[in-house]
Amino acid sequence: MGLLGILVALGVLMWLSFRAWSVLLLAPAAALIVAAFSAEPLLAHWTHTFMGAAAGFVAQFFPLFLLGALFGKLMEDSGSVAAIARTMTAKLGAKRAILAVVLAGALVTYGGVSLFVAFFVIGPMAMALFQTADIPRRLMPAAIALGTTTFTMTAMPGTPAIQNAIPMPFFGTTPFAAPGLGLIGSAIMLAFGLAWLAWAEAGARRRGEGFASTAAGDAAQVADDPRLRERATTASTFDPPEAKRGKPSMQEPSFAAAIAPLIVVVAVNLLMSFVVLPRLDMAFLDEEQWAGLSLAAVSGVWAVLVALLCAIGVLLLLNRSRLTAVRESMDAGANASVLPVLSVACLVGFGAVVAAMPAFETVRDWVLSIEGGLLVSLAVSTNILAALTGSASGGMTIALDALGGTYLELAALQGLDPAVLHRVAAMAAGTLDSLPHNGAIVTLLAVCGSTHKESYFHLAMAAIVGPIVALVAVIVLGSVFGSF
Repeated sequence: MGLLGILVALGVLMWLSFRAWSVLLLAPAAALIVAAFSAEPLLAHWTHTFMGAAAGFVAQFFPLFLLGALFGKLMEDSGSVAAIARTMTAKLGAKRAILAVVLAGALVTYGGVSLFVAFFVIGPMAMALFQTADIPRRLMPAAIALGTTTFTMTAMPGTPAIQNAIPMPFFGTTPFAAPGLGLIGSAIMLAFGLAWLAWAEAGARRRGEGFASTAAGDAAQVADDPRLRERATTASTFDPPEAKRGKPSMQEPSFAAAIAPLIVVVAVNLLMSFVVLPRLDMAFLDEEQWAGLSLAAVSGVWAVLVALLCAIGVLLLLNRSRLTAVRESMDAGANASVLPVLSVACLVGFGAVVAAMPAFETVRDWVLSIEGGLLVSLAVSTNILAALTGSASGGMTIALDALGGTYLELAALQGLDPAVLHRVAAMAAGTLDSLPHNGAIVTLLAVCGSTHKESYFHLAMAAIVGPIVALVAVIVLGSVFGSF
């Protein structure tokens, strides 16, 4: 009965999430279903197991959600994201429209700009560029997704994305875990996606298919759509309605001023991870009040936090004349972080209740017995949970909360560097999370004025098939050569 309860709860969670019910309601309800089928105390699991895990996630990762959303909003309102996208499209031109859209998205998201901010700014520019180049509009969501939701989210070493941060406390790693494997995975995703889109564009031109103009989704209306909002908040660190708050600058900065904060994010992250934090005196961690806190568990998160803080400072300094309503923009950015972190935390709470059930031992034994080795088992478990929840961050946290310690112990016995576990877990979370019910996918299609029927096949090739090919390559290389 316990195993049946887990399956029923997952079914309810998936079905009602797809119908845009709030995960704030669904996750505790699904957790109570799991506990009821196992004849476990309901209220105790809700107030202790569920809320304990949810609160732990908020305590650990809310600073990252907060600074990430704040940075993204300031980049948007200062005109920096638009300036970067416009420069990329101008330099590459209509002949390389797909490449321009992909690289613009990759540049801003690798620099720390929130996914939805990138959607809302790059979407209209991509629409104009595709129209000028007479490329079928149905390919536009795939191009944007390739640049924003694939390699810069999970594979590129040092990316400040929450999906790259979540494995750090579990494995004691840094944002630059397994950099060689991450770069290879990124190259495969990018090459596969660009090759697929080039093939699709060429086929469309042979058939005489052009842009086929239609009304694009209005960013403000998309952001305010309550159904999209409920789906979207589990898929990113930014609450869409806050995108239209604040006061955007009427004047864009130069490309150099726009890109400077992104460079600061990467540079400071690197320095904090490998130079500053390893040399700081951390003797205070031995004091009783910090019992249980280790530098290995927190250094990665601290590095990203300092990098975002420095980038925000540089952004404010460079754009002090353009940001005429700083408080409004910062309020919007701060507010935008709250619902996403609570939504993902509720998914984590649900996972904690599932892991506390006696029947979960059967699930754990099955996962650990998957043929192919430790990395395959980790990839499969993360993939399944990301697919079921429609959330890369939620699915990965559930998997690592339940099995992260076991994977780390097995890796130590096998002499496997935890950095490989980090990279595989992050990349696995960014594959099947992009199924049709994923909030980011639904939002992106709405912004592009497209439908699942028109665009999802090409989007899936770029955001699911390519990342899976890259994940397989990284698993094989990591199994043979370890971390590099």
